[in-house]
Amino acid sequence: MTGISETKIAASPSWRARLAEILPYLGHRNWIAVVDSAYPLQSGDGVEMQCAGEDMIETLEQVVSAIGDSPHVAASIFVDAELDELAEADAPGVTAYRERLGAVLGSQCVLSRPHEEIIDMIDGAAAKFHVLIIKTQFTLPYTSVFFRLECGYWDEDRERRLRSTFETR
Repeated sequence: MTGISETKIAASPSWRARLAEILPYLGHRNWIAVVDSAYPLQSGDGVEMQCAGEDMIETLEQVVSAIGDSPHVAASIFVDAELDELAEADAPGVTAYRERLGAVLGSQCVLSRPHEEIIDMIDGAAAKFHVLIIKTQFTLPYTSVFFRLECGYWDEDRERRLRSTFETR
């Protein structure tokens, strides 16, 4: 595969093993993306792509579960804003996907951003931090889900209070 030597690629069902192996090393500012089959191969030292070769929902369930079982991380979840605007006539199955996605993500806060904005966020993060992309066989556009990892035992409110002590000195 000429021209993609900067990106780490694995094409096997071992993506679950790789997720289990790497998740203990990941933390605040790392990303995990579960993407549809047309998602581009991103280059850069910080990007690793695994090909799940499976359904999007099944893959998402595994990733959500793995993050939930890892006390050291939590996730801010991003989806493409375009997903809400897709018409069933243009993307058959998108209505059922949105319902299934809602069931998988449950009551978690999901942030909607334009696709290109999320790609830019991933590119920026990959310059300094590891990004794991898990590519599925799913063939609906704008259905990728992006998990920006945060600290699982610290939150923004506590961080803000801590930072404010430095400002008063």
